[in-house]
Formats: sequence, structure tokens, C-alpha cells
Amino acid sequence: MSKNQPVPKRWVVKLGTGILSDSRGQVDLGQIEQLVGQIVELRQRGHEMLVVSSGAVGCGMSLLGLKKRPTALAELQACAALGQPQLMRLYSETFGRAGMRVAQVLLTYFDLDSRSLYRNIQRSVEHLLAHKKVIPIFNENDVVSYEELVGARFGDNDQLSAHVAILARAERLIILSNVRGLATKSDGSGRLIREVHGIDDRIQRLAGGTQSQTSVGGMIAKLKAARLVNEAGIPMQIANGREKNVLLSICQGKVVGTIFHP
Repeated sequence: MSKNQPVPKRWVVKLGTGILSDSRGQVDLGQIEQLVGQIVELRQRGHEMLVVSSGAVGCGMSLLGLKKRPTALAELQACAALGQPQLMRLYSETFGRAGMRVAQVLLTYFDLDSRSLYRNIQRSVEHLLAHKKVIPIFNENDVVSYEELVGARFGDNDQLSAHVAILARAERLIILSNVRGLATKSDGSGRLIREVHGIDDRIQRLAGGTQSQTSVGGMIAKLKAARLVNEAGIPMQIANGREKNVLLSICQGKVVGTIFHP
């Protein structure tokens, strides 16, 4: 490898519901296309990209004409069952136009709790990444698992993305959301905090929940994810997924969002 060629990176990129949907809660096709375009470009540069995608329940809500996230488990699972194929179809078509293929990886907490299953998933991930034109896309198997839907175990896809980053031995976890990063006020206003070295009580007090009707989690969940990956020696970055070329900017070393250092 020449001195001018960047060293390939292995990144886990989590795409939140808030950046995959428009103000009406409908799937934002233009947004998906611009995010996919960046992931494709980084993959073509030699970087290994793994995606953790929210949006299955949101897609199902759109198909059912629901404006508010259901609270009943059966209805949530119905939304996931309807929405997951729709979400993957959108990814398959969008990546396919760039000559890439997507691989769906559905996980439950118990898959990662089993040592033999954990190692099998690791082997599968390595095999998928060996194919230069394949992008693994992870989500929790909401149709058979209640953990993400009701807030136990993983709790949300921020937590899942942290576990995937650790499992895949990623160099960085990047959570793209509709917030710019961690701010000095819990409502997201105030000064943007560029770097965090240790999540103490002061940082914890800056976290807020989420107001979205289609997503779960919020900054509280993101701080939990940061703790997980930081303990494993992996940095985590929160950035606004609607910022133009955000992933490419991060790859170029530009200061974007908030970085949580191990």
C-alpha cells in the first residue's frame, strides 16, 4: 500500500429512524440514496462498512397508515413484519444501482449471549466482508424478539450497534441521527461538545430522551452505547446524518459531531 493511500477502516454505521424518515414519518428515499451513496464510495475505497439500520417498524407504520408508534407488542411486531422486507427492498434497490449487494443479518439478544452462536456470527460477518461488493445490514429480529420493541436487553438499535461493533472488531462506531451530537443542554441546544473522555455524571445529565413517534432511545441510549464500545477500546461518534457527505467528512478526518474516546 502506498504512503498516500489511506489505511482501510472497518466501521459500523448506525442509521436511525429519524434520518431515514421525513417530517410525516414516511420513508425518505432521497435521504436513503445519499447515505447509501456515501457508504458505497467508502466501500469502493477499500473500507469495510457494516450497517445497523432502524426503520423496520417505521416502514410498517407507513404501510398501515399509523401516525403514532404502537404500544401493544403484537402491533409492534406486525409493523416490523411488514416493514422489514420493505426496508430491505429499498436498500437492495439503492445499493444495487451502484453494483452492490446487501446481506440481511437479523439478531436477538440470545444470539449474542451464546458463545457458539456468537462465534458463528463472527465467522459469517468476516465471510461477508471478504466479498467486496456486499454490505451487511443488521437489525434486531423484532418479529420473534420483544427485547428491542419493549425496551429490554438491547433496548434500541443504538445498543445493538454497539454489540455489532464489538462483535465485528470495528475501529469505530458511527451513529447517524437527527441530532448534531452531544450538546451542553439536554434539549440539544447549547454548545456542541466535540470530544468526550469518559462518561461521568456531568455528561450523563446532558442526555435527553427522544420525541419521535417512530423511534426509541435518544441521547440516553447513545451514551449507553458509548460506554459499551469504549470499554472494548472502540471510539464512538455521533453526527447529524442529514449533513451533506457526513461519512466522507469523517473519513477525511474533519471534526464532525461528538467523539466518545475509550
